[in-house]
Amino acid sequence: MEVDRVIADAERLLPGKPVDEGEDPRWQAIIAIAEFIETDPEPVWSFIARWGIHEREDLQAAIATVLLEHLLEYHFDEFFPRVEQLVLANKQFANTFSRCWKFGEAQRPENSERFDSLKSRYS
Repeated sequence: MEVDRVIADAERLLPGKPVDEGEDPRWQAIIAIAEFIETDPEPVWSFIARWGIHEREDLQAAIATVLLEHLLEYHFDEFFPRVEQLVLANKQFANTFSRCWKFGEAQRPENSERFDSLKSRYS
């Protein structure tokens, strides 16, 4: 399965360190995973849950803005309960979630209210 290969490639680079100049290969690897959000959300969620709890802020930002907010954009009902559970259980993941914006399904009124309520607890 190609998503597994892309995730394995990213995991070899993480947590890593930010680069001083140019494109960060860690971010590029995470962007490659994002290509599978719509078609293979489960392995993407597993990657998010594993790396979204990391203490490195630049990694939290990458997970939030490249993966998590877009997972919720397409699969809100399926994954928001898991996101909420992890936010409540882990401060680092709460920090990751706090960096997310709402897109797609997360913008629907009922979902937006749940998203905002959770985010307000940690802002």
